Order: sequence, then C-alpha cells, then structure tokens
Amino acid sequence: MTRQNERKAEFLNLPNILTCLRICAIPLVILLLIPPVSPVAYNCAFLLCLFALITDYLDGILARRHNRVTSTGKLLDPLADKLLVSAVFIMLIPLGRIPAWMTFMVVSREIIITGLRSLAASHGLIINASRLGKNKMVSQSIAMLLLLLSIPGVEEKLVILGQIFVGISIILGYWSAVRYFMNFYRETRR
Repeated sequence: MTRQNERKAEFLNLPNILTCLRICAIPLVILLLIPPVSPVAYNCAFLLCLFALITDYLDGILARRHNRVTSTGKLLDPLADKLLVSAVFIMLIPLGRIPAWMTFMVVSREIIITGLRSLAASHGLIINASRLGKNKMVSQSIAMLLLLLSIPGVEEKLVILGQIFVGISIILGYWSAVRYFMNFYRETRR
C-alpha cells in the first residue's frame, strides 16, 4: 500500500466519517438558532445535537473496538466537539439562554487547548483527552441539550439547570487545562 493510500485509509474509516458527520451537523444547528427561534427550531436543534453526541459516543467505541484509533481521529474528534459546543453556546447568547461571560469562558478554554494540541503536535506529541476533559465534555453536552430543549412550562427550569451544567463544565474545563499544560511541560522537558 502506498503512503498516500495509507493516509486515505487512515482518514476514511467509520469512526472518522462519524466525526465528519458531526462537523457537518454544525451549520444546520446554527441555521436553526438564528433569531427568532420557534420551539420547533429549538427542538430540531436539540435533536441534531443529540445525533451529533451519539455519533461522538459511537466513533470512540468503534475506533477502540475495531482498532481504528488514528492520529487523524485523535485530532478531529476533540475539534468536532469544540466546534459544536462553541457554535451552540455562541448562538444561544442573543436568545438569552446563556450569559456571554459563560460562553466566553468555554470558548476561550477550547481555543487555548486547541492551541496547546497544535503546539504538542509540532513536538510530535498527541495530547489525549483526560478523564477530567471527558467529564467536562459530558457536562457541556448535558448543558447544551438542556439549553436547547423547548418544553412549555418547564423551559425556564431547563435553562437554569443548563446554566448550572455550563458552570460545572467551566470548572472541570479549566482544571483539566491546567493538567494538560503540566503534562505538556513535563513531556517537552524529557
């Protein structure tokens, strides 16, 4: 197999295709969240995000179970997560579902960690997601779904609960960021 075919095979496996589907869902979610947003649009965005989160779960299982963990997947998967969460949280600011400062904290952390991952890659290192980072993503996912769900009578409570989960994700996110930087520093000093 030629080097070009090897790269193509590494990219074109089912886990990476699922990750690309997740990335393709992002513009659709953005379109649904352009104000004014109807309850139907909120719930369609909720379903698209739920689909994206299920593909995130499945791509990880498939990659590990079928020995399809690739460098491409290790870079694309967290990037897809960051793009989805950032896009949704940014779109929810003018809709009054999330304060701008919370979105700023989330997006800033994601940009910083993406920069760190790029820097690490330039040193030949790949920063794998830590347990804290995975818990942060779970908190963000729950928050995103709660903030998008439109159920008359309980919508305000869902938004408050969603904001609480955003707060939890901010704490976990910055805690994991410190640990990523410490690990990177340790690895580059070897």
